[in-house]
Amino acid sequence: MKEQLRKAMQHHQILDIVYIAKDQSITKRRIKLIKISGDHVQAYCFTRHAKRNFIVDNILAVHPVNRKARELQA
Repeated sequence: MKEQLRKAMQHHQILDIVYIAKDQSITKRRIKLIKISGDHVQAYCFTRHAKRNFIVDNILAVHPVNRKARELQA
């Protein structure tokens, strides 16, 4: 998972992730990675409109967002 995240960050990709939150709920987030350090990633979360920190082990799935989906979001 970490390698996939690193590649996405190098290519400035926007990602959809499936994430297990602290309360064990499963959420879908659209993010742009800012920094990867250790077992955490810092990203801008388009869902929450703020910077957020995510635990890599709690990221269940990662999907790059294609250009058309990005244009629809704007």
